[in-house]
Amino acid sequence: MKKILKLIIFVAAVYVFLYVNNNWLVTTEHIHESEKIPANFDGYRITQVTDLHDATFGEDQSRLVEKVRATNPDAIFITGDLVDSRRYDLENSLQAVRQFVDIADVYYVLGNHEVALNLTEEIYAALTDSGVHVLPNDAIILERDGERIVIAGIEDPLMGQSVEQSIDQAMENVKTDLFTILLSHRPEQFEAYVEKHMDLVLTGHAHGGQIRLPFVGGLVAPSQGFMPKYSAGIFEEQQTKMIISRGLGNSLFPYRIFNLPEIYVVELNKVQ
Repeated sequence: MKKILKLIIFVAAVYVFLYVNNNWLVTTEHIHESEKIPANFDGYRITQVTDLHDATFGEDQSRLVEKVRATNPDAIFITGDLVDSRRYDLENSLQAVRQFVDIADVYYVLGNHEVALNLTEEIYAALTDSGVHVLPNDAIILERDGERIVIAGIEDPLMGQSVEQSIDQAMENVKTDLFTILLSHRPEQFEAYVEKHMDLVLTGHAHGGQIRLPFVGGLVAPSQGFMPKYSAGIFEEQQTKMIISRGLGNSLFPYRIFNLPEIYVVELNKVQ
């Protein structure tokens, strides 16, 4: 009887541990300082949502939406893998997106899972109809009282272009001296972002390394394999800063371990 009781307690503890690790939403905040940020964009808040992979956080995505709302964003960036190619359920993810649009302007770039489904046009159309600004190798200039910044977005390289080619296409008609935020799915392309002089890059894709160990970091990431260099956090080189969100959902491996689902918030700060 004692052995059965211990087994029940062990199974219950594992269940609770895995549930918390995969459902407890956390918010990470970062202040990005730069002389290039216009004064009228000082305090501009960006909330990044990435790698949802058709996961569900509450009825009608209520927990996720309220977590995003609480960040008080001026813009919401979705940086790919909104859906999962193994269990495609666009409507499940759109439940969150439609509510995001009521909170702030929403900008989107696709990830490798959207490409793998071969349904990019369908997904683009559904997001556009929902009021999302889709950025397929494109850029939008935001203006506040005559001052401007650029939000650029590139498609996943599985679409057939290199990251460098996609950035060139997105920035084709944009002045390069403006402060530029790039939305891209893939952090392992960091050197390309540096080469193209992007100021601030928001990425996902790595799922935080899926399993994270103290003093070690993430153990495995798509496109990088074991012990990935770019799994989470902030990387800087020359004028470029890249932020990697651990994201929200899972794909091939169904569980996160010591790797809570993450929403990333970036506040722009004008440096005099």
